[in-house]
Amino acid sequence: MLIKYLKSRAGTALLIILIVAAFTSSMLLFEMPPVTVMYPLVLSLVIVVVAGAIDYCRFCCRHRLLESETLPETNDLIEKDYQTIIEKLKEEEKVSSSQAASDYENMVEYYTVWVHQIKTPIASMRLNLQSEDTEFARKLSGDLNRIEAYVEMVLTFIRLDSNSTDYVIKEYNLDDIIKPAVRKFSREFILKKLTLDYKPTEYRVLTDEKWLSFIIEQVISNAVKYTSEGGVRIYMKETGVLYIEDTGIGIAPEDLPRIFENGYTGFNGREDKRASGIGLYLCRRIADNLGHGISAQSVPGEGTTIILDLRTKAVDVE
Repeated sequence: MLIKYLKSRAGTALLIILIVAAFTSSMLLFEMPPVTVMYPLVLSLVIVVVAGAIDYCRFCCRHRLLESETLPETNDLIEKDYQTIIEKLKEEEKVSSSQAASDYENMVEYYTVWVHQIKTPIASMRLNLQSEDTEFARKLSGDLNRIEAYVEMVLTFIRLDSNSTDYVIKEYNLDDIIKPAVRKFSREFILKKLTLDYKPTEYRVLTDEKWLSFIIEQVISNAVKYTSEGGVRIYMKETGVLYIEDTGIGIAPEDLPRIFENGYTGFNGREDKRASGIGLYLCRRIADNLGHGISAQSVPGEGTTIILDLRTKAVDVE
């Protein structure tokens, strides 16, 4: 603190040195007795030291006030001008924040309405396809699943940072969450001739049903999307840890540490132009909010395993 104070008063210190030099020069040039010069010089230095100590204390007090984001009383016109500018900037920042919050809420409201509206024709198309069990109908059903997933991702992405995110944390039967997610992709399993090895977990998880469903559906969607032969396994190797394993193309070692980053698609994503790179990012964000862990293991050409640690952790509850 003292060094910073001395730096801020460098001009004053230089002036004092010049005054001492002037006294000394006068004494030498006019051959004055040293006592006639030294006495007023020492007295002046004592006054300077006392004034400097007082100024240093005031400097420290003002610094502490500013650290607590409290503006100290002004000593001169320039400081008053600075404080006026700061107050104006604070008012502008409040107005901007309020406007940004309002714009954000309007955007969320718009996309929420849009999602609900677009789900109506999707549901209608799905009903029309249920009466057919042809290869073409299965392809269309798979495309509808992807459209619905993208729509949900838009809404999820926007709602993640909202203050009104509708988490309902309680105990659920994990199998009651997994089964509808698997059923949703049943036609794609049949179309691609993939096997499904699902072992009931018989586990009760403390979570939010809707948001955990989103994670599981996204992981299964990726597993089906990047698997051309073989199948998908869903099991618990240890209590509370869910494994979703596929025999797909796998993930390159250099991409694996970054697959949960926003917008990162990696080599597979660059090959597949439709990849957005936000699916697994949303999964990680939601898992963090729910107090779950999510990680991945993969061997290129052999498959990928997504691991969901659903064991109870501390969850912030309003």
